[in-house]
Amino acid sequence: MKVRLHEVASARAGDKGDVSSIALFCDDAAVFEAVRAQVPPERLTKEFPRLFRGPVRRYEIPHLHVLNYVIERGLEGGVNASLNLDAHGKSFSFLLLELEIDLPAPE
Repeated sequence: MKVRLHEVASARAGDKGDVSSIALFCDDAAVFEAVRAQVPPERLTKEFPRLFRGPVRRYEIPHLHVLNYVIERGLEGGVNASLNLDAHGKSFSFLLLELEIDLPAPE
């Protein structure tokens, strides 16, 4: 069954200079494994090519069901250098939470 990530996870974004970080907190181990398989860093660069211009790395914290995506060159130079309305990248977490994944149907 298809679900949007906001139905099974929450997220928090942060920034430092021109680097944005999105921590995705999955509801349980099954969701974590589905996201791990279906939302690799390459998917973010394909879904949002105009926003995420630099490399995207993913760090995993399996025992907490957390995936942290680090996006370089995603803030148009950072807070002090950007005319972007969201120079902090806070809305990136909402973009991520709108992605769809497939989950097994509940038994």
